[in-house]
Amino acid sequence: MKKDTHTTEEQWKQVLTDEEYYILREKGTERPFTGQYNDFYEKGSYHCAACDQKLFDSNTKFDGHCGWPSFDKAIKGSVEYIRDVSHGMIRTEVICSNCHGHLGHVFPDGPKETTGDRYCMNSISLKFIPENK
Repeated sequence: MKKDTHTTEEQWKQVLTDEEYYILREKGTERPFTGQYNDFYEKGSYHCAACDQKLFDSNTKFDGHCGWPSFDKAIKGSVEYIRDVSHGMIRTEVICSNCHGHLGHVFPDGPKETTGDRYCMNSISLKFIPENK
């Protein structure tokens, strides 16, 4: 997908729901254990809900016991990382590398037998595409 450098915030407000806009454009967070993909384990891929860029394969998803969908690896080049010092914490924000939509954060407490990373994502920022589509 071509990098999105031209969509204005007003245009995003027209194509995203209020909740999607809050999460993806205003760096919001959905409440834990409420997202549609928290306890969801079908085969397929997860894409950015704003621009449809492929972000995660379902084989990288695991139960992070945190209330949000968790993955141990993003598709190479699909995300960017930003130091986040908001709310009195030091974290690493994960954004879509195409549209710069806020996806969530990555933490170094994931499965040690794989990458050791836990990509803690908002369900609202994701769109699931089943394997055979």
